[in-house]
Amino acid sequence: MNELSHINNEGKVNMVDVGDKPNQNRLAKAAGWIQLQPQTLELINKNLMKKGDVLTIAEIAGIQAAKETPRLIPLCHNLMLTKVEVKATMNENGVSVESMVKCTGKTGVEMEALTAVSVALLTIYDMCKAVDKSMVISQIQLMSKEKTDL
Repeated sequence: MNELSHINNEGKVNMVDVGDKPNQNRLAKAAGWIQLQPQTLELINKNLMKKGDVLTIAEIAGIQAAKETPRLIPLCHNLMLTKVEVKATMNENGVSVESMVKCTGKTGVEMEALTAVSVALLTIYDMCKAVDKSMVISQIQLMSKEKTDL
């Protein structure tokens, strides 16, 4: 079966079998962006949003999401993550979010890195939706992935 194919010879959907692959150190980085109004950024900066500290809560939500990725995306493997970092940074027009995820395993952590960024951005959206009706989430992308032999 082709590694990218999830349909076996009987037409059934399966997870990719990675059992014969060697364990390797895996790392993936992802990033994304949410555009916010200047007034919203000021509320975040002054920690005046009713739901709390937007950036810290978004970072925690992203870390939690990375750990839950196999529960959210049906064909993802359950991986023992060794490190997850999520950083939300305010700038002139919004907030950028970056993630870095590591594990030692048989498959990569791209989906975990992308999920971390996505959920962090959705958390910012949720926390700001009462005051900003024009938010736009965009540019969610995998920035890099690496694998190195043990």
